[in-house]
Amino acid sequence: MDKHSYNVNISWTQDRKGMMCSPELQNKQVNEANCIEVSTPPEFDKGIPNIWTPEHLFTAAVSSCLMTTFLAIAEYSKLDFISFKCRSKGILEKVDGKFVISEVLLFPEVVIADASKTERTERILEKSEKACLISNSINSKVTMEAKVIVQN
Repeated sequence: MDKHSYNVNISWTQDRKGMMCSPELQNKQVNEANCIEVSTPPEFDKGIPNIWTPEHLFTAAVSSCLMTTFLAIAEYSKLDFISFKCRSKGILEKVDGKFVISEVLLFPEVVIADASKTERTERILEKSEKACLISNSINSKVTMEAKVIVQN
């Protein structure tokens, strides 16, 4: 696979807030950029509540990578499933005098119809976590507690 690049532009708007956009994500039908407002989290000085933060985006990157990797591996493996969802939690702490996201906890939940596919689904989830390029690109510990539910 060739190298790929993903472009993100951010501009300060006011206080501790900015607008983050990507030229690749522009909605060409309405000529509108797909942007996200970002800010300092409220736990920090002058942080703002209820706006996406770098810490949320970091955690979301790991979680969404798990999902997209699972979807690809499940499709390749011809695994039939009803749904996939994943709660996630990024843990911020001070280590050696620096703030770091020390751990990302993933709680994926896959619903399947066939109970005989439970172990296979668990293996595909584990394989997905190991193959996730974002998890493989960061120093944070990634922990996964998967749940497979059989729906009759």
